[in-house]
Amino acid sequence: MKVKLDATDRKILEILQTDSNITNAQLAQEIGLSPAPTLERVKKLENSGVIKSYHAVIDMATVGLGVSTFVMVSLKGHNKENIAKFINAIQKVDEVVECHHVTGQADFILKIVAPDIPAYQNLMLEKMTNIEVVDNMHSTVILSTFKDSKVVPLP
Repeated sequence: MKVKLDATDRKILEILQTDSNITNAQLAQEIGLSPAPTLERVKKLENSGVIKSYHAVIDMATVGLGVSTFVMVSLKGHNKENIAKFINAIQKVDEVVECHHVTGQADFILKIVAPDIPAYQNLMLEKMTNIEVVDNMHSTVILSTFKDSKVVPLP
């Protein structure tokens, strides 16, 4: 369901996307409203599902996750049953931080993080290849990232 956003809602979302730690008083000052209606607008955006959650962005290398990959996965058959089985299995693999159902040469694209290449290899051999509906996988190691924005352009 599409939610209609006015200029104030868009300004709130732009600010929260870049600094979700901002206090309600600071946010109210930046958008030119008093704190009570500002909080009411934020709650409305949360309750309507426009704001899904708030997260800390972690520096993966600093916490020991030195390898990131994109893995293109093709299933043995592209049907509802196999898709459901794959999604259920992938939900249990913590190293998979993103899973996208796509069109094209693969059925899914995953983003996987691991401490190092041996850990990544172990993950692929011990967990990923044991998902019964997987036909084949192609991995691409991410060498460096130049843009990883969490800010979406609002219409």
